[in-house]
Amino acid sequence: MKFIERAKNILLTPKKEWEVIEQEKDSHLKVLTSYLLILALIPAVFAFIGYGLIGYNVLGYSVASVNIGIRQAIMQYVSMVGGAYLSAFVINMLATKFGAEKNFNKVFQLVAYCYTAACVGGVFYIYHGTTILASIASLYSLYLLYIGLKPMTKVPEDKQTSYFVLSLFCLVLIAIVLSFVLAAIIGIGTYGAYKI
Repeated sequence: MKFIERAKNILLTPKKEWEVIEQEKDSHLKVLTSYLLILALIPAVFAFIGYGLIGYNVLGYSVASVNIGIRQAIMQYVSMVGGAYLSAFVINMLATKFGAEKNFNKVFQLVAYCYTAACVGGVFYIYHGTTILASIASLYSLYLLYIGLKPMTKVPEDKQTSYFVLSLFCLVLIAIVLSFVLAAIIGIGTYGAYKI
């Protein structure tokens, strides 16, 4: 299955895989439907199991609620997919300021594939005590973004770091705003809602 092979390669041999991805002409819709929508199910499903069925401790009492599990799953899924689109839009808009190519499809590929580590790390939402490991997995996504930036956007080497830093700032800002908006709509706190 190409999906599993792509996820494995982007995690284990990212530099080589970015070169392969750079040659592909996939539209953002193809990457969305054949990769990101499936991948984003991992943190959503494990958040549902962790918060809704297994539960978490509050002052020594175990709390498990299917309602909270569903809300966490929705927040995870929408924040991954929505965050990918918003991030790709912003990173693409910044491209010309750093001498990079402005191409939404390529930037969406960059963002969607760099989310792989964060999504796979979503398995750690199954138990409240391991959610910090999901955050650590998200840090690897940032590394994937950094090394994928040059082949996917053709940013000049001397501007790659500054482009990455500004992109990173935008990713964090988007994550925070999206978390608060989704929490307000769905009606829960932002803890564990969005990591990258």
